[in-house]
Amino acid sequence: MIRALIWYSLTLLLALPLQAADELDTLLQEGKLTIASELAGQGMLVPGQRAQLILEIATSTWFTSGTRIRIPEVPGLVILQTEQFASNASESRAGQTWVVQRWSLDVYPQRPGSFTLPPIALSIEVSAGDQGNVRGQAFSPALDFTVDLPPALEQAGFWVAAPRFSVEQRLDKRTDQLRPGDAFERRIEFIADDVQAMMLPEVSVERQAGLAAYPAPALLENSNNRGQASGSRVQIISYVAEQSGSYLLPGQDFFWWDTSAEELRVLSIEPVEVLVTGDAISKADSNRDSLNRRETLTLILAALVIALLFWLLQRYRPWQALPLVLAPAQTLWGRLQKLRKPALAQKLNPDSSAGD
Repeated sequence: MIRALIWYSLTLLLALPLQAADELDTLLQEGKLTIASELAGQGMLVPGQRAQLILEIATSTWFTSGTRIRIPEVPGLVILQTEQFASNASESRAGQTWVVQRWSLDVYPQRPGSFTLPPIALSIEVSAGDQGNVRGQAFSPALDFTVDLPPALEQAGFWVAAPRFSVEQRLDKRTDQLRPGDAFERRIEFIADDVQAMMLPEVSVERQAGLAAYPAPALLENSNNRGQASGSRVQIISYVAEQSGSYLLPGQDFFWWDTSAEELRVLSIEPVEVLVTGDAISKADSNRDSLNRRETLTLILAALVIALLFWLLQRYRPWQALPLVLAPAQTLWGRLQKLRKPALAQKLNPDSSAGD
């Protein structure tokens, strides 16, 4: 009997998802639930350019739980869900009010060619009226699209495809009056719309003898405001002049495919001239300076300790407590002195003159 009950319970639990899926399929077949997909945007699509995949889920009743999207893996495509919430709306269809959810996914093709976006699995829960809530998995329609490679990009190794792209270079000090041991920073910032920060270019750093370079990890930041996505990449390189001489930090060109005008542009950062004059600091001088600094710090600490002791003596005057501290010692000393006296007198009759 117990085995039968356990078997019946397991069978019922396994049948619930299948039953929910069947009920969801019934709503789709009856036209009470619809799922549509489209690739937003018109015109040419090139590698690296953002395309928006719009998923529209509509029900003639209402949603009773959040919708979950399972993003597929497609070779040659980067698909990201940058918005965690759908755009909700209502509309009238055949005189009936429908509730609509619109989800947006970012699609970045990495190569030219033909692609197929497979059906995307959606976990949906809606009200089915008297039948209660119905939850199950449904799929969006598949989409086919093509990515082109314009002739202008055939010779470019790397480019940024965006409606807006900028690059800015800044130095924290002048570089034509440096001396050995001086340091300065070179800050380069990239900003682009409809591009993730990880897809922005990286500045190459050349090693030069006499001018040490210390690149810091790039600062990446993405933002999304009402569907307007943007990314920024900040790269900071610290340089230290080790020897006198003239140096050149080379400029760099960056290709930009302007998706609004559908044409190739080139952005550049200017080269930086670095002039270092004066003698390099020798190791002996460096060690001597380090020793002098340590001696100076030791003297300062000693002076502070003496000043602190003097202040404590003036503040608490410990010598005033000496009588109280020495009183027991004086009493003990007196007792010891008494113990040193002989128990018998030296003379039997010390007050007489007999026996002299």
